[in-house]
Amino acid sequence: QVQLVESGGGLVQAGGSLRLSCVASGTFFSINAMGWYRQAPGKQRELVARITRGLSTNYADSVKGRFTISRDSAKNTMYLQMNSLKPEDTAVYYCNAEAPGGRVLGWGQGTQVTVSS
Repeated sequence: QVQLVESGGGLVQAGGSLRLSCVASGTFFSINAMGWYRQAPGKQRELVARITRGLSTNYADSVKGRFTISRDSAKNTMYLQMNSLKPEDTAVYYCNAEAPGGRVLGWGQGTQVTVSS
């Protein structure tokens, strides 16, 4: 199994930036991809960005050009750089890890991001 811990959330004004971090521990060899998801009140959890072991990335249309996902394998850490934040980006952000085939290995506890207008 993989344990994940997010950090870096907070309150920021619209147009501002935040960087989220997700530190992984446990059985790394089983990780094929890692991702950032978010869940706003009353809404379903949605994919924000995903990065594979080969460093291929994909993003939700709503964050393309504003958010950047990256990994530092030496630090077992994944990042989400969020720029030009909007009030609609307000949500709890979660990271996860996937095995080949998409099986989820674990979720973090979430970190709150609040963007004020």
